[in-house]
Amino acid sequence: MQYDLAVIGGSFAGLSAAMQAARARRTVLVIDAGQPRNRFAAHSHGFLGQDGRTPGAILDDARRQLLAYPTARLATARADKAIANSSSDFEITTDGGETFGAARLVLATGVRDILPEVPGLAEQWGRTVLHCPYCHGYEVSTGPLGVLATGPMSMHQAQLISDWGDITLFGNGLIKPDADEMHALESRNVRFEPATVNELSDDGSGGLVVHLVDGRQAGVKAIFTAPRNTMASPLAEQLGCGLKDGLLGPMISVDDRQQTTVPGVYAAGDAARAMHNIAFAVSGGTFAGVCAHQSLVFG
Repeated sequence: MQYDLAVIGGSFAGLSAAMQAARARRTVLVIDAGQPRNRFAAHSHGFLGQDGRTPGAILDDARRQLLAYPTARLATARADKAIANSSSDFEITTDGGETFGAARLVLATGVRDILPEVPGLAEQWGRTVLHCPYCHGYEVSTGPLGVLATGPMSMHQAQLISDWGDITLFGNGLIKPDADEMHALESRNVRFEPATVNELSDDGSGGLVVHLVDGRQAGVKAIFTAPRNTMASPLAEQLGCGLKDGLLGPMISVDDRQQTTVPGVYAAGDAARAMHNIAFAVSGGTFAGVCAHQSLVFG
């Protein structure tokens, strides 16, 4: 079947884009493999009207509301291939071998987190190992917190997160602040621990134990880190969309109407912006859906 719009990725950005097309009475297909980036988080915070709900519950409601529109369809699959055909439409093939056509595409494919290689960290990801203080900081605030360095930006992260608690920046052998940087950390009451982190473990009471290479241990309520990101899908590169460097990895380059460098292909969500949270994803997805629809009307 030929659709007016195909949205690749059915999390917050993708469903928001699809909703705009469905409400414009256009045929819209969402292709989603059911692996949202925030599936590791027990609760979502900071998203107006939904604070404290599980990400899965919010998405369940959003899918139900979208599919109430008769022109909307959801395909549970992974989109493996996308090409532009000779008529300037697009062809998408899923891992199940199905092929769909669409006049416009929205890529809401997200990113994949490349976690620091510290034993025990992956098991605590989304629980006591966190990335966004605006999403999770309030719930772990007022106690000892850590920041695990992944690069120079970790010093900025530690200074910021000191608003949520008593911070130790664990350099993990990756950073060595100079005198000016140490002064900046100290002005925010951030302690610097240069030793390598050997392991992270659950302390049995909801907190975290940081094991250092020299045998010392530090207890924290949670530790924040900034993992590198990589594209969760190859589709942007397959289509020839331009990429650019973000703070933590590559991102799809879009213009002021969320269109990529390929005409007719739009992008939104974590794959298309440097700042990541649900509210940003919903905003970008909504605008991408509106702009994709308008391009069908005005060309």
